[in-house]
Amino acid sequence: MMDWETPEVEVIERCLGKAGEIQLQRRGSEYEIIYNGVFLMATYNGASEKAAIREAIKKITVRDKDSLSVLMGGLGAGFSLREALDFKAVKRVVVSEIEPAVIRWNRGPLGQFNNWAIFDPRVELINGDFVELLKAEAAGAVRDYSKAYEIVMVDTDNGSSWLSLPANYYLYRTEGLKLISHCLVPGGVACFWCQERETALEKHLAEIFSEVHYNTVTEKTGKEGAYFLAIK
Repeated sequence: MMDWETPEVEVIERCLGKAGEIQLQRRGSEYEIIYNGVFLMATYNGASEKAAIREAIKKITVRDKDSLSVLMGGLGAGFSLREALDFKAVKRVVVSEIEPAVIRWNRGPLGQFNNWAIFDPRVELINGDFVELLKAEAAGAVRDYSKAYEIVMVDTDNGSSWLSLPANYYLYRTEGLKLISHCLVPGGVACFWCQERETALEKHLAEIFSEVHYNTVTEKTGKEGAYFLAIK
């Protein structure tokens, strides 16, 4: 029996988050995060998040690929962040995480799964709403092109069909997608993690970005994770 098949779980911490109850629990040697009673993420997943960053870097068509800046919405178990930091070309990663507990858990038991990514000096970790950060970053990039990013990673939800916060609906519609585009340099890439292909999201992406690619990855549990890459 694999750890993720173990029926017994140990609750490590349960607390009130920004949008309800959030819980960290251990299943065997692995950890899971439960949000309002619904499974959100686990340390035995993460291959698709890593692949999204990896493939985004491959698809970037900017002239200077040796000095990349990345903007991330959602810290989770730190897998996307770790993958970005493993590229020497990545010089700066700004991560927005709305839940203080998730940040605290990455300083504790989750840190071992991402090689303590949040302590890397290239990381700027912001405890706040990703939508609000996007608005500020987009305004800054419009005023000063040098403040734009090569990659924007949206990993705040289980795709647009299962939102961790109702307000995140904004991220997947025209106005939010335009903000994300404004944060990117021409040739930059936006990544959107999802559980499955979402035709409505794909349509909206195609209206804003020049190219849209959909990919799936099989996690070690045998289930699929997926992501969209949208090129500005």
